[in-house]
Amino acid sequence: MTVSAIRTADLRRMLGERRREVQDEGQQGIHDGRTNRPGEVRDDFEHGDVDLQGDIDLEMLQMRAENLTRIDEALLRLDASQYGFCVECAGEIAARRLRVLPFAVRCRTCEEKREQEPGRARARGGSRSLFDASFA
Repeated sequence: MTVSAIRTADLRRMLGERRREVQDEGQQGIHDGRTNRPGEVRDDFEHGDVDLQGDIDLEMLQMRAENLTRIDEALLRLDASQYGFCVECAGEIAARRLRVLPFAVRCRTCEEKREQEPGRARARGGSRSLFDASFA
């Protein structure tokens, strides 16, 4: 087996494991949402807490669904021998970055440039995401 084939197999395994983790988290979130007791008597404060928690739970499920889509797209890029290469500069994305963010499509430099574009700055003064803060 060539080095490239070994790397591809390792990447496929890593993406598959991450996909299973996200699916399991999503299934658990759905299960937890179903086990809430909607018939319980609650006061106004408890209703507010339940509504807020429901909104948070829904947002988390949406994020997991988006992550599954991104992982599936990464697997397609892997099959096409395009995984691990920046869509902007075609340079190699650092392995450390891919371990933390396996569906990354840009290298750190290009992602930082993209985030600095007008209209792309994030809330709180355009701060970088948790994943981009320290990974090359």
